[in-house]
Amino acid sequence: MSILIDKTTRVIVQGITGRDGEFHTRKMIAYGTQVVGGVSPGKGGTNVQGVPVFNTVYKAVQQTKANTSIIFVPARFAADCIMEAADAGISLIICITEGIPTQDVIKAYHYAKLKGARLIGPNCPGLITPEESLVGILPGSIFRPGNIGVISRSGTLTYEIVYHLTAAGFGQSTAVGMGGDPVVGLYYIDLLDMFQNDPQTDAIVMIGEIGGNAEELAALHISKHITKPVIAFIAGQSAPPGKQMGHAGAIISSGSGTAQEKVQALISAGVRVAQEPSEVPLILKEQLFKQ
Repeated sequence: MSILIDKTTRVIVQGITGRDGEFHTRKMIAYGTQVVGGVSPGKGGTNVQGVPVFNTVYKAVQQTKANTSIIFVPARFAADCIMEAADAGISLIICITEGIPTQDVIKAYHYAKLKGARLIGPNCPGLITPEESLVGILPGSIFRPGNIGVISRSGTLTYEIVYHLTAAGFGQSTAVGMGGDPVVGLYYIDLLDMFQNDPQTDAIVMIGEIGGNAEELAALHISKHITKPVIAFIAGQSAPPGKQMGHAGAIISSGSGTAQEKVQALISAGVRVAQEPSEVPLILKEQLFKQ
């Protein structure tokens, strides 16, 4: 078991004929992902890396029975791509594109939800179920199959912590990069519940960062609904107030969203919080050994 994707997942790539779309299509196919089609208006009838290209998502879904879409298009087209995918019956949409205006994301998010689609991103690295399916830009070589669920707002920090987990012998059931923009699709609470209900997942690693109150809300949810061990790391513990740190959502404003507040909320919920990424597998061993 895993969450969201597995070896049966059928993926289309929106923006497959662009530089990034073609590059990551090649990487996903090499990993073993079932990439069954691509979408690029005006390029229908061609193929990229042996993958058929269609003019619309609707046509691609009709022909390939795809259930998942990944989006590599410029920011000004991305919200429309999310809505087109949802309208065509795609059930899981991963938007890699960054720099989409927040108002556009809000509109696309609500439209996708109305259509019953799940959205991951935008401005995210995607997700991976090791040795089954990679839908995104994560470096597949550092992941191994296992029983640890990973949820993260940060891309590169995910890779660092997963590297330490794998080196310590902890494989992953699924790892999800949610994205670091102020508005994104599936977030901590949704994903915590999915891992809680996944029989393959024994523990959850949660990677947060400064800004907003998502980690505090997650801590409250963990205290009431999550029984599996949760280990957290919060990035930005030395960040000065008012300065954006990498992501649009990673900013401390009006005295809220600090790393200290997040750490305290998580500790109060019974979550062990690592001070360094390399501590995560050490704490994980302690937590699992206690059970």
